[in-house]
Amino acid sequence: MERGWIKARLSEAHLAVLLLTRLPMPRLADPAPTLAQSVWAYPLAGLVVGAISALALFATLALGLPPALAAGLAVTVQVVITGALHEDGLADVADGFWGGRERARRLEIMRDSRIGSYGVAALVLSLGLRWQGVAALAEASPALAMAGLIGLAMLSRAACGVVMAALPAARSEGMGRYAAGAAWKRVLAGGAIGLGAAVGLGLPVGPLALVQGALVVGLMQLARTKIGGQTGDVLGTAQQLAEIGGWLVLAALLS
Repeated sequence: MERGWIKARLSEAHLAVLLLTRLPMPRLADPAPTLAQSVWAYPLAGLVVGAISALALFATLALGLPPALAAGLAVTVQVVITGALHEDGLADVADGFWGGRERARRLEIMRDSRIGSYGVAALVLSLGLRWQGVAALAEASPALAMAGLIGLAMLSRAACGVVMAALPAARSEGMGRYAAGAAWKRVLAGGAIGLGAAVGLGLPVGPLALVQGALVVGLMQLARTKIGGQTGDVLGTAQQLAEIGGWLVLAALLS
């Protein structure tokens, strides 16, 4: 029984990394877990993304690059590893929520692969704020910047689970439909992993939880009003907002 339990958790962690990154991974063995079952492991996928980007920051700083350039490359590594998955969700939400007057039209815009002015603005702001946050910390404390890359990557992906559990799916199909109904015990387990990592890395857990929580709750309320629930794009937006909020907290406390 214990071996079966471990095998199930490993399969769920495998799915989390497979879903949230573009790293080469072997195929899942049958029976494959569901998205909702793997939600506790989303911070582990964040650990992979954060660790690789932190290594990129360390290497570029060691090579003598200015902190601003090193920070830009660290953020670029994150985008490449994830295939811009979360950034794509943020752009779609920005276009849909503010580009459509009715729920059906908003969902239609969000599904469109083309990007509009709201989406472009959201991407520029997201990348710029994250870049500047990493740069500010890298200049003052490279070790804290690397801890931030890892810890915030984990915490922000734990935030996706909160949205999955708290909101119904806005569509009858798509990722949001398959991600809906995550058990709170799995969501809380993921949150505990993210918070435990943040504590171990020396990050200010209280301010981070307060700001990130407020941003995610605000997004959930907006999503409920605009489209009646969550989609995969809303989950990606939750990750982006939580990460941006985290960098703002760290930069503010450092200053």
